[in-house]
Amino acid sequence: MDIKLDPSRDDLPLMANTSHILVKHYVLDLDVDFESQIIEGTIVLFFESGNKFKKQSSSTEETYPSESNKACKFRTPEPCHIPVTNTRTVSSKMGYNDFVICGKGEKDTSGKDGNHDNQEQASGISSSKYCCDAGNHGSEDFLLVLDCCDLSVLKVEEVDVAAVPGIEKFTRSPKLRNQIVCELVALPADRWREQLDYYARCSQAPGCGELLFDIDTWSLQIRKTGVQTATDFPHAIRIQYTTKPQGRSVTWTSDQSGRPCVYTMGSPINNRALFPCQEPPVAMSTWQATVRAAASFVVLMSGENSAKPTQLREGCSSWHYYVTMPMPASTFTIAVGSWTETKPEICSSDDLATEKSFSPFEADFRYVGVCGHMEYPCRFQNASATTQEIIPHRVFAPVCLKGACQETLLPLIPPCLSAAHSVLGTHPFSRLDVLIVPANFPSLGMASPHLVFLSQSTLTGMSQFCGTRLCHEIAHAWFGLAIGARDWTEEWLSEGFATHLEDVFWAKAQQLAPHEAREQRELRACLRWRRLQDEVRNSPEDMQVLRPNKEKTGHVSDSGSSVIKHGLNPDKVFMQVHYLKGYFLLRFLARRLGDDTYFSFLRKFVHKFHGQLILSQDFLQMLLESIPEERRLELSVENIFQDWLESSGIPQPLQRERLAGAECGLVRQVSAEVAKWVRVNRRPRKRKRKETEEVLEKVRHRWCELVVKHKYTEAYRHVERFLQEDQAMGIYLYGELMVSEDARQQRLARRCFELSKEQMDRSSAEVVAEMLY
Repeated sequence: MDIKLDPSRDDLPLMANTSHILVKHYVLDLDVDFESQIIEGTIVLFFESGNKFKKQSSSTEETYPSESNKACKFRTPEPCHIPVTNTRTVSSKMGYNDFVICGKGEKDTSGKDGNHDNQEQASGISSSKYCCDAGNHGSEDFLLVLDCCDLSVLKVEEVDVAAVPGIEKFTRSPKLRNQIVCELVALPADRWREQLDYYARCSQAPGCGELLFDIDTWSLQIRKTGVQTATDFPHAIRIQYTTKPQGRSVTWTSDQSGRPCVYTMGSPINNRALFPCQEPPVAMSTWQATVRAAASFVVLMSGENSAKPTQLREGCSSWHYYVTMPMPASTFTIAVGSWTETKPEICSSDDLATEKSFSPFEADFRYVGVCGHMEYPCRFQNASATTQEIIPHRVFAPVCLKGACQETLLPLIPPCLSAAHSVLGTHPFSRLDVLIVPANFPSLGMASPHLVFLSQSTLTGMSQFCGTRLCHEIAHAWFGLAIGARDWTEEWLSEGFATHLEDVFWAKAQQLAPHEAREQRELRACLRWRRLQDEVRNSPEDMQVLRPNKEKTGHVSDSGSSVIKHGLNPDKVFMQVHYLKGYFLLRFLARRLGDDTYFSFLRKFVHKFHGQLILSQDFLQMLLESIPEERRLELSVENIFQDWLESSGIPQPLQRERLAGAECGLVRQVSAEVAKWVRVNRRPRKRKRKETEEVLEKVRHRWCELVVKHKYTEAYRHVERFLQEDQAMGIYLYGELMVSEDARQQRLARRCFELSKEQMDRSSAEVVAEMLY
């Protein structure tokens, strides 16, 4: 039952039995405790079961045994869990009004608070061995399996939604709990506010019986004695739990101003150590959350509303967020810290008019086309939203970086948003928060619905670096979020598209002339070509394949469980092959069609598939169908799979293109400039401190590489500072220090690692430790 994996090298199991039952909505009620470094509270899950979401394909062989079709043993204490002193359901700590969706969807009026105990328990499910097949072919109990890791589950109970006052107003069966939930999740999109209101009311309902549960390394399993089918399993359950300080979904650290903070940093295990959930991307759901923290903290989340704090008892505030667009649980994001908002010094009336927010409730719904996704209040069907070039946006950062954000980041957001709209059309999300995250963030950026994390490294130097990275993350709103991969091994569907689009967005944001934009794109293509060559030379072949599961891509077991190949391998986090090979494939296709034709197609593709999950063939088939047969020149889905997606190394079409291609004028200029500086650096010369500092500010990473390469000991303090402050880029520098085989540089690397390893994310620390020891 308990799958034992090497957490640093193996595939990632997705255990949830989504083929039998799906979470449609989560209601989270959480307290953030910085002193104990835990998040505690409850989560209420609302389910839908039935044949409507049968898996689209099934593998004939399961890599891991699924809990829902394997005989399972449970521990036998009585009652079903060890009692925890002073435990209470969520209703004892807050009133219904905490969740009411008020006029603007942002006000939270709680006046109560309390604290859960953080006592771990030994879960106990009485009875011994039974078959857990949710297909219900036998006479044993149905087993609900949720993805879960590094959590202490204290209690699981059924929620008595029939006890909610007024529930009879919208249900035909006020006494049948499961029927109430079925009708609640099926409410039409134009009743989204009422739906959220009743989800809140139901989440506050009393419990009506504790459920049996067990927890292992990767999952939480829940059953109700005598219930043999998913249809009869409780459709609303409440789980009381706490996170653990060492849990891998969130990172507790200090920001650049030395103040404590916690945030989700894109862990390989996603959010299963933050709350029990269904991880497979097919489990698309909505959510609402109330989060309480000390009044000095700001809570940012990937919600639709720009939440404002509500004062509770002295020194404590409550924040409420929600979403109405169904998304995979992995997209849920939270950041709690002493963030300060950076605002423009001057805000013109024109800007306010352009950025007017159109909420689903206020919008004039005039359907501008038929959408293919499940029903929700969609911006693509909102005539006003489709013309909104710049969505409302805010910038947050530690107080010490406020000035840098105001100078570098804030002015870039409007032109980048406008450029993205000019290329792809309707912004899928109604607003955007951008947060400069702590120095231990292992990447340059991460996009979530309504919320983008950027590394502080993007603020150094000129606007070029910050602008291109911002454009990359904005592109993920369409590719990676609004359109997601049905199989997470096909990362290129997210990262390849964002990399290709960042050049296009940034050129438009700069308002470059066509020839300037073309030359800038060619220069960046040249640089990426060199990076791809390095990547291929220095990475395992099996990790260079963009579609590693080949014909089994998208397949799941009978229960819906599956595995993500290399999902737990820390090296994978730092590989760029999905970015680079995906980028070059899209560049190849755009050149074959011509930019105008390709981007016209891309807008149609976005309109057809937003709000849905796709596989590579969905994109490629629609693209090829849009090309006249005489222009395809033997281009087919099968050929693209073979040449680009299912082979390691450099794709043959790309090799031929690079051999035949002539360098553009800008590339020749850069090459000549590099050659000139190589000659200059060979001459003995006295280095002036002022010149060094100027270089440091403009190109810190490249400067540190040169310091290491030439063993320029006077600047080793710059390397040390860079490794401490720019961990998103510094990991590659550790490799340079160790490869040099210089004893002093190796001591420098080990000293820096010892100083920063406690703040580094686990994957980064493991990779660096392998280099050093």
